Amino acid sequence: MSAKLMTADELLRLPRGRERHALVRGELRTLPLNDAEHGAVTATFSAELGTYVRQRGLGRTTLGSGYILTVDPDTVHGADVAFICAERGRLTEGYFPGAPDLVVEVVSVFDRYMDVHDALGDWLDYGARLVFLVNPQQQTVQVHRPGQPVRILTIEDTLEGEDIVPGWSLPVRELFDEP
Repeated sequence: MSAKLMTADELLRLPRGRERHALVRGELRTLPLNDAEHGAVTATFSAELGTYVRQRGLGRTTLGSGYILTVDPDTVHGADVAFICAERGRLTEGYFPGAPDLVVEVVSVFDRYMDVHDALGDWLDYGARLVFLVNPQQQTVQVHRPGQPVRILTIEDTLEGEDIVPGWSLPVRELFDEP
């Protein structure tokens, strides 16, 4: 007898607590809360990108929100930071249907490599046009685009929004510098 698969609606109704959840092809994945370094990097990225996007009316940024990537069986991933172009419509209650245009994933010391790798693949396979994988321990950012080789940026480089968030940039160093 096979296990019952969970839906995005059931995931949305789970009680909030000391864990995070993702849904991968109907199977619940439970993850620990992120560490403080993860939170600090995520907050910096969100503030910098969010301010730029809002001031120019380019769309919306989200922080820690869920996105439905597949249905029946459902796949729902949470993006640490994400950007959705204004042309894609307004945000609604519940999970956003589809992948964001830009996804920022910050690797936590608690993350398992395969979980990060699988989520990265799902984002790109289901419509994200640009994914930044931020690694605070290595102080690097991997830049992923569908069908293109991965670029690795160090603290000497600058992130750019490319054609997704035109004109936006952030020195990688600012993600990791302590005040």
